[in-house]
Amino acid sequence: MIGLIITGEADPMESVLLNIAIGLVTSLLGGGFVWLWERARRMRAVNRRAEFFGVRPGQECLIVLGRKYDAPGTAHFRDVRTAVELALLAGELDCRLDVQPGDFRGSNGDRTEFCVGGPAGDSNIRTGGHLAAYLPGVVIHPYDVTRPDSLAFEVGGETYLFDKGRQEFALVAKFTPSESSRPVVVICGQSPMANLAAIHFLRRRYAELAGELPSTERFCLLIRISDIATYEFHRAELEREVSATAFAP
Repeated sequence: MIGLIITGEADPMESVLLNIAIGLVTSLLGGGFVWLWERARRMRAVNRRAEFFGVRPGQECLIVLGRKYDAPGTAHFRDVRTAVELALLAGELDCRLDVQPGDFRGSNGDRTEFCVGGPAGDSNIRTGGHLAAYLPGVVIHPYDVTRPDSLAFEVGGETYLFDKGRQEFALVAKFTPSESSRPVVVICGQSPMANLAAIHFLRRRYAELAGELPSTERFCLLIRISDIATYEFHRAELEREVSATAFAP
């Protein structure tokens, strides 16, 4: 058998085109992998935030907003800012919003509820109902300007006084009512300033808190706001995690 071998030099233009094609394919594959990795990373961050706050991306959330204690039918402007912070959170998670006043009745059903404001002076009576039903270990002292413990929080034998404009506290609790499929998040500050500070703090620090809490399904936190005259609502930190005491009968 006689074999026929044909030899010749490759066309330089074909080599250039081949190298260009290989480079393009490599760039497209690399870019695709980077895009997929970035997308997965963003989705993980969204899912972690959604899990902490108890919402499902794309669902409807309910905000129950307390009123000013001395002005029925109106909300304090800092509580409105708190609602705006929650609206920004909902927007980041592609959720719709329904806003109701503090005298809202009924179950939150399949909607995650954010209940903003304390029960003092009937500012948000729904908050008072949530606390009575699910957080019996929390006591909020009534408003009384003649007493040093006015609006103080008491949990586990510890009292957290309200020092207006200097040092204040907010209680944040998450739980799922027995008749609901989605949780309630109560944001109960000693003042509207404390409400705003609490949600601002949670939006920035949720990932750190999620790593420290025994469970993100049910928790109760005390948040301290200090140096208010200088830093307003921006200087907030976790004072204590009081879940075991707050939910205990």
